[in-house]
Amino acid sequence: MGRISGSCRQLRLKLDWSELKQTVAMDKPVCLIDTASDGKLCVQQSALQVLEQIQQPVVVVAVVGLYRTGKSYLMNRLAGQQTGFALGSTIESKTKGIWMWCVPHPTKAETTLVLLDTEGLGDVDKGDSKHDTNIFCLAVLLSSTLVYNSRGTIDNRAVEELQYVTELTECIKVKSSSDEDVDDSNEFVKFFPSFIWAVRDFTLERKIDGKDATENEYLEFALKLKHGTSKKVMEYNLPRECIQKFFPSRTCFTFPFPTAPENVSRLERLDPAELSSEFLEVTGRFCKFVFDKSDVKKLKDGYTVTGRVLGHLAKTFTDTISSGAVPCLENAVIAMAMIENQAAVKEGLEVYQSGMEKLKNSFPLELKVVSSEHQRLSGMATQTFMTRSFRDTDGKHLKSLEEKVNKLFDGYLCQNEQASKKRCEDLLSSLTATMNEKLKQGIYAKSGGYDLFCKDLEDIVKKYNSQTNKEVKADAVLEVFLKQKSVDSKAILQADKKLTEKEKKIKEETEKAILLQQEIKAKEEEQRQLQEKMEAEKHSNEERMRQMREKMDEEMKLQKEEAERAMDSKLREQAALLEKGFQDKADRMSQEMEEFKRQNTEAESNRAREFAELLENSNKRHEESMAMMMQQHSEQMQALQRQMSARSSDGCCIL
Repeated sequence: MGRISGSCRQLRLKLDWSELKQTVAMDKPVCLIDTASDGKLCVQQSALQVLEQIQQPVVVVAVVGLYRTGKSYLMNRLAGQQTGFALGSTIESKTKGIWMWCVPHPTKAETTLVLLDTEGLGDVDKGDSKHDTNIFCLAVLLSSTLVYNSRGTIDNRAVEELQYVTELTECIKVKSSSDEDVDDSNEFVKFFPSFIWAVRDFTLERKIDGKDATENEYLEFALKLKHGTSKKVMEYNLPRECIQKFFPSRTCFTFPFPTAPENVSRLERLDPAELSSEFLEVTGRFCKFVFDKSDVKKLKDGYTVTGRVLGHLAKTFTDTISSGAVPCLENAVIAMAMIENQAAVKEGLEVYQSGMEKLKNSFPLELKVVSSEHQRLSGMATQTFMTRSFRDTDGKHLKSLEEKVNKLFDGYLCQNEQASKKRCEDLLSSLTATMNEKLKQGIYAKSGGYDLFCKDLEDIVKKYNSQTNKEVKADAVLEVFLKQKSVDSKAILQADKKLTEKEKKIKEETEKAILLQQEIKAKEEEQRQLQEKMEAEKHSNEERMRQMREKMDEEMKLQKEEAERAMDSKLREQAALLEKGFQDKADRMSQEMEEFKRQNTEAESNRAREFAELLENSNKRHEESMAMMMQQHSEQMQALQRQMSARSSDGCCIL
């Protein structure tokens, strides 16, 4: 076996492991799914806490295969490490359950690479094939790329060892259905990971019919179906058909022996110079392919999975399997949607509340300033919600956010009014200090005292108005103040001997007119503020509707892309069948594809209808809210007009 040459070393350095090492988020793997004392699988809370902190999208690569085939070594290389996942050097299976290692993705910015190393399949000591099936099933459900690791060659024995793939139809359901016999495996291709077959210790020449073949050609040749309908042929074809049917893409890598047999037991401690240059070359290509081609994990309808969501999925699927039930992708999506949408409401509310609390420190402020900030923060809250939420089909959670934001807004308006009221009252208290002292000293209780009182009061009102022209409660506070002072005014007026009874009557009517004028001014300001609030709500609703349409367009696009990818995969599969002479199978696939198209069209139509109803309901809520405000506005104006009419009938006019 050759040693690493300069050229191979350069090839290997295309993957800069030293740089990758510096960005590792976890210094070692942790157990994600373990086996409890009762033999059932369970999720480890410590691993969920790690995933909870990962807000980025995740690329999830899981490796499965027979025990003692070197799965862990490949995962360590993907992590950019020599050691990490336990390799073991005996005939016993080393990894138990599913272990997880999260590292920053080396080529995709703002993305986390989650590596899942699974317990070796076929360990005779376990004696539980169902346990192996469950591990395999979880690897498929959680990953966006599934690496199947085997040793030797891809012969019939190797394919038969991948029996777990034939059991997936019984272990995974796409749709929630009361009919357990419904086979929805035709939709697996929409949601299943891409498939990589890693063949270790490969020693054969890759030749087909005497011609050199690529690794992928070798894989497709190994998965070639046989003609015939005998039981033996059908058993031979079944695992091959499942691989071709379920996985959207298939890739193969053939690894030569890494080193001399006596060194294999200490593979993780070997210097690269002690490894075969050919082995390192394939390892480098394998890692580069995984980094470049593995997609971000997505749920049904194209929803991007973050570390946090991956943790929820792991718990949901593991708990379902442990209960003896069959994991259902649709149910998992519904469960995730509920969790994420509730959290999205909370996050959106926190964004709004945090911003308004900062603004609150500056209260009192003009209403237009508060309204403007409300609109901005309301839009940010909606955007925050939209970013995290998915499948809020009835708009229940968006409505909840909208109602909570509006309730908070009303509260902040009230707090701003209270702050304004206090400032206005404090100002009046300061401005009337001299007047109150004169009242105590009886300065107004003499001939001509009323005119002096009115002049002092007029000066106070002028100074007050000049200093409170932007206060939301300025007119209302002044109205209360003038009514309070009218008691003193009446007493001073009646005691002023300089004025005749006729003059007193005129001044009394004048004072009533001034009070009414201030009352009307305060009411008009209330109406202006109500209209300003309505305008703010109108703009907030327009922004919310814009974001809803944007979100809906994106979800429809993802749903369509998901269906198109699945259809492309089916078309490629059908073309391959026709090329190899399987006309009957290709014809059956045509029927399947027609049904597949029908279901996709129906799903798109249903989603479009749901979106239309969502927009209609949101608009309806806004219109009802506006109608209530308009009713309030109308009632206040009618009350004001009645009050003015009553005063006019009493002979009082506004001067």
